[in-house]
Amino acid sequence: MALIVQKYGGTSVADPERMRNVARHIAASKAEGNQLVIVVSAMGKATDNLMDLARQVSSAPPGRELDMLLTTGERISMSLLCMALQDLGVEAMSFTGSQVGIITDTVHGRAKILEIRGDRVREALRDGKVAVVAGFQGVSTEKEITTLGRGGSDTTAVALAAALKADVCEIYTDVTGVFTADPRLVSQARKLKHLEFDEMLEMAGAGSKVLALRSVEFARNHNVPIHVRSSFTWEQGTWVTSEERKGEKNMEDPIISGVVHDAGDAKITVLGVPDQPGVSAALFEPLANANVNVDMIVQNTSTAGTTDISFTLPKTDVAIAQPIVEKIAKQVGASGVTNDSNIAKISLVGAGMKSSPGIAAKMFRVLADNKVNIEMISTSTIRISVVVAAPMLETAVRALHTAFDLDSGEEYSAPLPERK
Repeated sequence: MALIVQKYGGTSVADPERMRNVARHIAASKAEGNQLVIVVSAMGKATDNLMDLARQVSSAPPGRELDMLLTTGERISMSLLCMALQDLGVEAMSFTGSQVGIITDTVHGRAKILEIRGDRVREALRDGKVAVVAGFQGVSTEKEITTLGRGGSDTTAVALAAALKADVCEIYTDVTGVFTADPRLVSQARKLKHLEFDEMLEMAGAGSKVLALRSVEFARNHNVPIHVRSSFTWEQGTWVTSEERKGEKNMEDPIISGVVHDAGDAKITVLGVPDQPGVSAALFEPLANANVNVDMIVQNTSTAGTTDISFTLPKTDVAIAQPIVEKIAKQVGASGVTNDSNIAKISLVGAGMKSSPGIAAKMFRVLADNKVNIEMISTSTIRISVVVAAPMLETAVRALHTAFDLDSGEEYSAPLPERK
């Protein structure tokens, strides 16, 4: 008997028929003798609709009340799914995040999980029931309802799998797995059978929308195997584990696993910063205290005692970051601050590049040949990222996908990936 955690995103449970379809699949998994914990997102665009509703009544909805509002979406899903399961003769019991004992910190809107107690889920499983848990939510150490931010249901599912020592965490979405590129941009993108945690972590951090970054971090830290698959076809998808791709590698395999893009960032540049100790700390400490997620940082070579510092951040954080940066710039004597939201980040990810020299040089040559200018560069052991002008995104992604032998030779048409 296997203990399986299954997560179904908003598109998977978007309407009553899809909800019943998910229930039938759960019933079939239960009939095979498995113990099942199900994590659900809000139906379709329910969370977006609730956000719109909040903005209609308030220009700045308080974080506490917004979290109370948004968590209702997942409560609707969990209750309806249990009803659908009961109709199929499957005993099921729904739980909110607080009922499960998902304990978080006190940051509303992007809380981090500190602990999962899970006693009521274990009790339901012992009684032979399917436990259906509302994703995306928990209860803080101060007993306030919190939400986990973008991709929160993925994080809920993997964290539950870790706490319950599940055999696998299945993430059901509206694509059939993780691809070598976004199929919306690259029609010949290939589905990957297997990825190592570090590869998936880099892909998620670089902008891949299939799995949330924090869920992959949980999986790697607790060694939880993830199976990403479609809730519409039920076919085998992509496995993400700690193991290398056994039995798949040969001399002709691509060194790069995927080309990932992210058009959701902006760039802020502080001009004419005095080149002296402590300036970077004075700039980035206040941003960290404001929970601004800074990604790439580039400092230019000093000229006449000053330098420019550029960094990228989510576009949604610019309104918070801009006044902080302008204040610090004045304090340290910088000459000005600019921002640019018309950028995109493109990354090559692949464990194979550890032992393959020349990947960066080839990437830069391909971009140059396609007249794509590079504004920023960042690297890790298995990732190379560049920032380019947003209008060049599609050209760059397609050129790199072809140049690194990732094209499948077949056209693929996929729906939009989801993130809740």
